[in-house]
Amino acid sequence: MRALASTIRVAVPEDAAALATIHAAAWRSAYAGIIPYRSLGGMIRRHDAAWWESAIKRGAGLLVAEFEGVPFGYASFGATRTGHPAAAGEIYELYLLPHYQGIGFGRQLFAKARAVLRERGLSGLLVWALAENTNALAFYRGLGGREIGRATERFETMPVEKIAFVWR
Repeated sequence: MRALASTIRVAVPEDAAALATIHAAAWRSAYAGIIPYRSLGGMIRRHDAAWWESAIKRGAGLLVAEFEGVPFGYASFGATRTGHPAAAGEIYELYLLPHYQGIGFGRQLFAKARAVLRERGLSGLLVWALAENTNALAFYRGLGGREIGRATERFETMPVEKIAFVWR
């Protein structure tokens, strides 16, 4: 069976509405029951089309994945935010609409984001995932990510553990 192929390209301002839709659907699917409802809703509302358009215009590292011309996923990336010595680059977010998950598109998007980071001279890759997001943990472990640390993030009064993965 032949693998499905997506088009992965740099985001443009016209992608803003689609990115807001993808973000909202993917975050609701991934984090309902993990992040408190009010916090999750607030994060989704803040990442509306205007927010995405502004991020694109500021030159944020942002790729869009599309299938047959329809955007279904994105990855945001850049220099690592933690300054970890094992990784100069970081994928901040990688999300797909739920019905596009589990069929190889996420791997394609991950590979492209990693390649762009290398092209920019950012060797080594860091990704954080919430410890209760078992799908994300399986995805990053399946891509060969090695767990290198844990931290806690607070949402309202609720502590949520996150795990750092690294690729060299």
